[in-house]
Amino acid sequence: MASDRYPFRELEAKWQGTWEARKEFRVAEDPGRPKFYCLEMFPYPSGRIHMGHVRVYAIGDVLARYKRMRGFNVLHPMGWDAFGLPAENAAIENGVHPAIWTHENISYMRNQLKQLGLSYDWDREITTCEPAYYKWEQLIFIRMLERGLAYRRRSRVNWCPSCQTVLANEQVEAGRCWRCDSEVTQKEVDGWFFKITKYADELLEWCERLPGWPERVMTMQRNWIGRSEGAEVDLPVVGRPGLAVRVFTTRPDTGFGLTYAVLAPEHPLVDKLVADGGERAAVERFRAEVARATEIERLATDRPKRGLRLRARVVNPFTGAEVPLFIADYVVMAYGTGAIMAVPGEDQRDWDFAVPHGLPIVETVARPAGFRGQAYTGDGTKINSGFLDGLSVAAAKRKAIEWLEANRLGEGKVNYRLRDWGISRQRYWGAPIPVLYCDRDGMVPEKEENLPVVLPENVQISGKGGSPLADVPSFVNARCPRCGGPAKRETDTMDTFVESSWYFLRYCSPRYEHGMFERAAAEYWMPVDQYIGGIEHAVLHLLYARFYTKVLRDLGLVKVDEPFIGLLSQGMVIKDGAKMSKSKGNVVDPDDLIRTLGADTARLFSLFAAPPEKDLDWNDHGVEGASRFLNRVWRFTLAHVDELRQAVPARADALSDRGRAFRRSVHETIDRVTADIENAFHFNTAISAIMELVNELHAFEAAPAQEPRQERPALMREAVETLLLLLGPFCPHIAEELWSVLGHAESLFRRPWPRADSGALIREEITVVVQVDGKVRSRLTVETGARAEHVTALALADDRVRPWLASRQVARVVVVPGRLVNIVTHAT
Repeated sequence: MASDRYPFRELEAKWQGTWEARKEFRVAEDPGRPKFYCLEMFPYPSGRIHMGHVRVYAIGDVLARYKRMRGFNVLHPMGWDAFGLPAENAAIENGVHPAIWTHENISYMRNQLKQLGLSYDWDREITTCEPAYYKWEQLIFIRMLERGLAYRRRSRVNWCPSCQTVLANEQVEAGRCWRCDSEVTQKEVDGWFFKITKYADELLEWCERLPGWPERVMTMQRNWIGRSEGAEVDLPVVGRPGLAVRVFTTRPDTGFGLTYAVLAPEHPLVDKLVADGGERAAVERFRAEVARATEIERLATDRPKRGLRLRARVVNPFTGAEVPLFIADYVVMAYGTGAIMAVPGEDQRDWDFAVPHGLPIVETVARPAGFRGQAYTGDGTKINSGFLDGLSVAAAKRKAIEWLEANRLGEGKVNYRLRDWGISRQRYWGAPIPVLYCDRDGMVPEKEENLPVVLPENVQISGKGGSPLADVPSFVNARCPRCGGPAKRETDTMDTFVESSWYFLRYCSPRYEHGMFERAAAEYWMPVDQYIGGIEHAVLHLLYARFYTKVLRDLGLVKVDEPFIGLLSQGMVIKDGAKMSKSKGNVVDPDDLIRTLGADTARLFSLFAAPPEKDLDWNDHGVEGASRFLNRVWRFTLAHVDELRQAVPARADALSDRGRAFRRSVHETIDRVTADIENAFHFNTAISAIMELVNELHAFEAAPAQEPRQERPALMREAVETLLLLLGPFCPHIAEELWSVLGHAESLFRRPWPRADSGALIREEITVVVQVDGKVRSRLTVETGARAEHVTALALADDRVRPWLASRQVARVVVVPGRLVNIVTHAT
C-alpha cells in the first residue's frame, strides 16, 4: 500500500462493501438500550444528488455514528419522496412513464448516496409511490372522512385555459403558465381538504413546547397559524334592510376611525350589491385583473393597492355615518370574513389605499410628538373615539367588544390565518383518493378490504385537460361499495405532502403488512430525536407532519403528540455568490468531487466550511485543503505504524512533564469535540480541534526525545487512536482503514466514543490574562491554585505591564482565580 497518498478510490469502495456485507448499520428494537432516531428529510428522486444533499446527509451521518459510539441504539433510515409533478413533466417532455423515470432515478441516487459512506439501514428503505405504502394513507383518509376531518368543497385555483389544467402556485410565473406562457386565470373547482384548522390551537400551543427547534422556524409556524383575537362587526348596507357586511378586525377600538370598508373581489356578497349591468361589467373586469396575481402577491406590503368603488355604501355602527364600500386586491377571502373595516389612521395598508383615493383619515390613538405621515400602530391613549376616549388601546378593545355584543352589532372572535389543507391535485402521479361517486348513494368511500386503490399505469399524459386518470375507463368505472351499482372513481390524487407527513413512522417497521406500522416498533422509536432539513420546509411540510401525527394520535395509532423532538435547519450551499443551480452554471457535481478527491473529502469540507445552520460558501481551495489534511493523517499514521502497533501502554502517573502536557492536549481535544457535537452541532469547530490535535502529534513526534523510551510510542498510539475515533463520524472510510492498519479486527464504529480522563485534564500551570484598566497588556504562566497575592505581585512586576503603570497610581487589583488580573488605575 502506497504511503504518500490516501488511495480513496480503492479504500472507500472496500469499506462501503464491508459495511454492507456485515449489515453494520442494521438495527432492531432493543428495550435494554437508549434509542436515538436520527432522520434527514428524504429526497425527491430528481435524478442526481447535489452538494446540498451531501451536506445535509453528512450532518445526519455524523450524529448517527457519534450516537452509536455513545451506546445508543440508532435508527438512521433513508427512502424516497417519490410522487410529484416533475415525473409528469418528464413524461410529457421525454415520453417516459413517471414510474420508469422515478425508479431509474432512485436507482442512480441510491448508488450516489452509498458512495458517500452513509450509515443507513438500507433494509428499511421506503418508496412512497409503491401501493404498499400509500395504501395506508388511503385508509387514514377514510378514517378522517368518517370523523369530519376530510371533506370536499369548491375552492379557487390557478387555471391555464390553454393547457386546460390546474396549476400549482410555483407553476405560475408572472401571471402566466410556466409551460405555454398563457395568461393564468382563477377558477372554482371541487376539491378535498383536511381540517387542519381544528388543530390550530394545539399546533400553536406546542410551538412553545419544542425547545429543540430553532426559534426562527417556530416564529414562522406561529405566523402561518396566525392566531388573532378581535371582533366580527356587522356594517349595515344603506338602503338594503337586513343586509350587512360582516367584517373581522383585530382592532375594534379603532371603530370610530372607520372611514371606508372593503370586500375581497371574490366575496359572494359583491354580486348581490352591484346595481346594474354597467357596474357588473366593471366588477368583472376588476376581478379578471386581480385574478392574475397570486394571493401572496396581493398581500405583499410593498405592492400598490388597487380597488374599485361600488355604488353601495355601508354604515359605521360606532358613529352612524355612511361610508364608501370598495372591492380591493389587498383583501382576500382566505382570511377572516373576506371583508374589512378600513381604519387608515391605525392600519398602514388602509393608509396606503386611502391616500391615493382621497379618503378621510381619522386618528383614534394619540401619537408621540413628531409622529406623522403614516399610520400609527403603537399603544397610546384613545382620542376621537366617543365612549372609548381616555382608555389605553387594550382597555378600549375590551370595552368596544362589550359594546358591540350588548348592542347586537358584533361579537368577540378569534381568527386564524391558517386555512384547511387542500390535498386535491388534478394530476396523475400521486396517491389516488379512495372515494367513488354513485348516482344512488352519492359520495362513498372505498371499502377498506379493497385498498389500495392502485394508480393505473396505462395512462396518456399530455399535461392538458385536467387529471389523466379521467381518461382511463378501467380506473374510473367501478362498482359502488355500498349498493353495488355503477359508480365513478375520484380522479384527483393526493398532495405529495401527505406521503411526507408520516413516512418517519413507516421507517419503524417498513415491511409490516397489517397496518401503517407496527405499534410496538413505533412506540419504541418515536418521536424522532433529531430531524434535519432545509429552512424552506419550515412551514408546510413540518406543519402538516405535526398535524398528521396528532390525527394519528387521536385515532389511537400513536402515543406521541409531536413527531420531532429536535430540528436542525441547515443552510444552503452557495457558489459565486448564489445558490448552486444549473441555470446559474455554478453547480459542483458530487460525482466529480468523489471521483477526484473522495467521499471523505466531500464530507469533511461540507462539515468544516461553515456551521450547519449557516449558508456554506463553496471554495475550491478549501476542498483541496480538506484533502491535504486527510493525506497528512494518512501519511503520519503509516509512517509510524510499526512503532504504534508495538507500543505498550504507559502509566499516566509516571509520565514526564512533556508527556503529561501532550496527553493533556489529547484529552482536551476529546472534551472539545464531544461538546461541539453534543451541545450545538458545531461540527466546524470540532473538526478544527481534530486538526489541532494532528499538529500536536507532529510537534510531539518531531521534538527531541527526552521522555523514557516506552513513553513516546505509547502516547503516540493513544493520540492516533483517539484521533481516528474522533475523526470517524466525519470521515469514516479513512478512519476505518487506519484503525484496521493499527491491528484492530473490530470496526472502529463498534468501539465506544472516547472519554476524557479528568486526571489528564488537570493543569499544573495555567495562563492568566493581565489587564490594565480593562485592556489586555500581558499574560502570565502561574501554578494552578496560586494565591491571589502571589499572582498580583507577578502582574505588577511584569515587564510588559510596568510601562502602563509608570505615570498612574494603582487604585485596586481584581483577581479572578485561574483566569485574569485586572489592575485598575487613576492619574497621579
